[in-house]
Amino acid sequence: MAMDQQEGVEEVERLVEMSWDPITRIIGNLGIYTKIDFANQRVAECHSTSSLFRGYSVFMKGKDPRDAGFITSRICGICGDNHTTCSVYAQNMAYGIKTPKLAEWIINLGEAAEYMFDHTLFQDNLVFVDFCEAMVKSTNPSLLRRAKTTEAPNAAIHGKRTIADIMEAFNPFEGDIYKEALRVSRTTREMFCLMEGRHVHPSTVYPGGVGTMPSPTVFTDYLSRLLGIIDFFKKAVALNDDVFDFFYEALPGYEEVGRRRILLGCWGGFQDPEVVDYRYETMNDWGKAMYVTPGVIVDGELITTNLVDINLGIRILLGSSFYDDWAHEEPFVTRDPLGNPIDMRHPWNQTTLPAPQKRDFKGNYSWVMSPRWLDPRTGDHLALDTGGGPFARLYTTALAGLVDTPYVKSTGSSVQISLPKGDQLPETVLEWRIPQWSNAIERNRARVYFVAYSAAMAVYFIEQALARVRGGDTKVFQDFDVPDEAIGVGFHEAVRGVLSHHLVIRDGKIANYHPYPPTPWNASPRDEFGTPGPYEDSVQGMPIFEENGPDDFKGVDIMRAVRSFDPCLPCGVHIYLGKGRTLKKLHSPMFGASHG
Repeated sequence: MAMDQQEGVEEVERLVEMSWDPITRIIGNLGIYTKIDFANQRVAECHSTSSLFRGYSVFMKGKDPRDAGFITSRICGICGDNHTTCSVYAQNMAYGIKTPKLAEWIINLGEAAEYMFDHTLFQDNLVFVDFCEAMVKSTNPSLLRRAKTTEAPNAAIHGKRTIADIMEAFNPFEGDIYKEALRVSRTTREMFCLMEGRHVHPSTVYPGGVGTMPSPTVFTDYLSRLLGIIDFFKKAVALNDDVFDFFYEALPGYEEVGRRRILLGCWGGFQDPEVVDYRYETMNDWGKAMYVTPGVIVDGELITTNLVDINLGIRILLGSSFYDDWAHEEPFVTRDPLGNPIDMRHPWNQTTLPAPQKRDFKGNYSWVMSPRWLDPRTGDHLALDTGGGPFARLYTTALAGLVDTPYVKSTGSSVQISLPKGDQLPETVLEWRIPQWSNAIERNRARVYFVAYSAAMAVYFIEQALARVRGGDTKVFQDFDVPDEAIGVGFHEAVRGVLSHHLVIRDGKIANYHPYPPTPWNASPRDEFGTPGPYEDSVQGMPIFEENGPDDFKGVDIMRAVRSFDPCLPCGVHIYLGKGRTLKKLHSPMFGASHG
């Protein structure tokens, strides 16, 4: 959504500068700076900025490549296992390893548990604070009044009579769904630890396989925990559908909140052990065999599912970031193993040259670069987003029509998910259908469907793993040697979306290493073509539905738009006016604990 540059003087004078900084889960590295036109109830301008420099690509150089998985897991205290797994995939390619099949099933089970854990915690304990009764009461009291008289269509499944009852159930520290979600998160972490040893930095996942002892008991312990929480996932889908459908009905035009052009990337997840060999030359084949299909979607069209094409199209632009250009540095990789030329803006060739400077929204203003994907049809550098992870995963998988298991099937326009019988609810078939928009509500809705997707696939993975163990196959590790020179790339889906690790080995050591998780894609600033990043694009131009005026404005619609990408927990969000005078602390983690 490009900003209107033709504003008259009177309109400009009505703009109010407001910013939320930090918007974070643990550390203060994301800020949203806006100009809001309260007369017309819209966001006129938005910039996304990060004030944190990590430098993993700098200090990875010279390290033993076998340490890469353990080091890169520390990139994130939330989804560190996704980094370990992706690093292992890259190393497997570089070392020429074909992992034992049972080890692949174990890693799939660990990653499925991580998706269930993280998405449940974020959706029910963090995202829904923005939709809970206490929040809606303070931002849209008329909407809450209507919610109290609106029957919940899926009450027979989740037991809440009205929409307001659902909202109350998500009040922090008080609501029964909020508290049940915390208990579920504990169970899913236990499931994860059964497979990958430790949460969130795995202790049993390595290049070549895993260190998990594959006894039948390990798998049955995982399954018994899963079946104990399976009904919660069924209820979660029904609860979310009821609330989100209510917002569409009660607030006409709410589909515009967080809406942007459908530009989605998914790098695929859940390897098929029968197909994957980690060879670059066969990457298209084993990529298509993944149980989450990789792909790039432009305006609702799936233009490729080929991981080779996806890899070749990645471009890292400086954008409005605090880095110097590496265009004149020595390239590390000039051609891929198939002979395709590798661009200097590709992660294999990137050299990180930090250049600290003052933040300037007319120049450079973020430590995040601008990853883009080069569309070979048009030559456009596309600002892909991940839809918070699940939205892109479900969208690509649905369109590709390649996944076909007893528990998850893609139809070409939807994904059908079969969940087994639980303690209270019968066997249930859910269906996620491709929606009309890429917006805040649909990103959030997809999250609970993907929890169900992960749970269903976990049942399948358990069946496959147990079949191998009962058949006498208990091999979980393959020996290997580290070559003097090699390149590798790992493609995976972190909880929040696309994750790639690009590795170059020289003289047996890491010569270049660049992990690209979803946040650089989603939180990227404007690039050299003036294209805003996804956070900026989804907020800029969107309407405001909050009933509060400038003096007590909470920005809940903006927060819903940004948080729909799962940018991490806002442990302390502050609002500023003009030159940064703090007005009020908003969206504290304690919000709702003692509301009146």
